[in-house]
Amino acid sequence: MITIALPKGALLSESIELFQGIGLDFSAFLDSKNRQLQITDPTNRATGLLVRATDVPVYVEYGQAQLGIVGYDLLLEKSPEVAHLADLNFGGCRMSVAVPKTSPYQKPAELPPNSKVASKFVNCAKTYFQQLDLPVEIIPLYGSVELGPITGMSEAIIDLVSTGRTLKENGLVEVDTLFQSTARLIAHPLSYRLNLDNLNDLGEQIKNSVSKS
Repeated sequence: MITIALPKGALLSESIELFQGIGLDFSAFLDSKNRQLQITDPTNRATGLLVRATDVPVYVEYGQAQLGIVGYDLLLEKSPEVAHLADLNFGGCRMSVAVPKTSPYQKPAELPPNSKVASKFVNCAKTYFQQLDLPVEIIPLYGSVELGPITGMSEAIIDLVSTGRTLKENGLVEVDTLFQSTARLIAHPLSYRLNLDNLNDLGEQIKNSVSKS
C-alpha cells in the first residue's frame, strides 16, 4: 500500500482535493474533531500521513512515505534527495526580500556589508546574498519574521509572501523576489524507479489530473 505525506496548513485542503480527483479520499483530515495523524483511504489503496509541511520531504526522503506534497520553497531550502514529479499549480506565493518602507535601502544591493537579515529560510537567504556578492548576517527566526526590522534586530527580511497584506500592515515593502513557489508532487526515488505498488501509475494519474484542471 502506498503511503502519502500530506502537509498541514495552507496546502492541505487543495492537496486532499487533488487526491479526491483520482479516487483517494483523505478528507477526514479536514474534520476538526479528527485527531488521527494516519488514515487509510476507504478504497484501501493508500495511507495518508498528516505531517508538518517542513517534515513532508523528510518522510519521503527516508521512505516512510512514497509520495508527498510540498512547497517549492521547502525543496529549495532543504534540498532533500527526492524525485520531483510535478508542479501542482496551487499554493502560489513568492519568496521576497522586504525592508521597512522608511528604510534608506530600497534595493537589496544597497544594504551595507554585514547587515542583518532575518529569515526562516536560512539557506535560500544565504544563496541569494552570495549571488549578490554581499556579505550579510542571516538571523534565523521561525515565528513572525516581520518583527526583525520592527524591533531593530535586522535591516531586512526574506520570507514567503502571498498577498503582501502582512508586510503592509507591519510597515514593510518588497524590494526583490527570489523565486515563485507552488505546491509540488515528490516521490521516494528508489520506490519510484522500481515502481513499487504501481507508484508510477498513481503519479501519472495525478499529473494527468493537474494538466486537465
